[in-house]
Amino acid sequence: MLATLNDVLKIAEEKGIAIGSFNTPNLETLRAVTDAAEREQLPVILMFAQCHEGWTPVDMIGPIMIDFARKASVPVCVHLDHGETLEYLQKCVDLGFTSVMYDGSTLPYEENVKNTRAAVKIASTAGASVEAELGSMGRRESGAGDQTGAADETKIYTDPVLAERFIRETGIDALACSFGTTHGIYLTEPRLDFDVVRNVRKRTGNFPVVMHGGSGVSREDYHSAVKAGVRKINYFTYLDKSGGTAAAEYAADLKPDEPAFFSSVCRCAREAMTENAAAAMRMFALKD
Repeated sequence: MLATLNDVLKIAEEKGIAIGSFNTPNLETLRAVTDAAEREQLPVILMFAQCHEGWTPVDMIGPIMIDFARKASVPVCVHLDHGETLEYLQKCVDLGFTSVMYDGSTLPYEENVKNTRAAVKIASTAGASVEAELGSMGRRESGAGDQTGAADETKIYTDPVLAERFIRETGIDALACSFGTTHGIYLTEPRLDFDVVRNVRKRTGNFPVVMHGGSGVSREDYHSAVKAGVRKINYFTYLDKSGGTAAAEYAADLKPDEPAFFSSVCRCAREAMTENAAAAMRMFALKD
């Protein structure tokens, strides 16, 4: 059933869990995530990031995401992840997305506030929810960036005092906080500062905190993040990687004269991603 971000975050808060939020820029990931959510009987958030536009245009995949959400047996939010322009947010709201994220985290504070307020106004015309970001994780959602193993010095941890002001001045529904995670593949073990989450929650009356760069974090850190107050966890890189690994294993197992079929590659990748998504959902719900 189609739901807003506010709808699923309310469930998360009542149960003391986090809702899994997965980028689904193609049909195989969309099927995998939806199947996993229905199997686990957990709410889920289907996301499309603006930086994935070159993979599959949102005009093409967006309506399919919404159709999947409407037909699902669990609450499903359709969310724009890392919207970079207000025009793109408007496009996704017009397509029927029930939630949007405006990412002004690299802008000066006042400009981020101004644009986020405009995003809230755009979303309110359709009853959609809004997520915004304060602080910086140092890499784009695509995972692009340094792959040498060097420390990422571009992170800016979220200031809980400023977060309280930002929430009050913008009217958003959820806040993405930077507390030590990074988009993409982890090159070194992340050092997460859960006090950032706890202090944001304390100052804002348990406002919903979002964890970006959620792939590759340990089970213990997932649980600690949820217990600290994270209510939405973004997860894509390791989901995508699980499908790629399954496809590579399929190809490696072929006999020298055995043909490879694209449909078979898609199926084995989708099945692997379904298992990976289900395992992530269970961890976020403190079931595993």
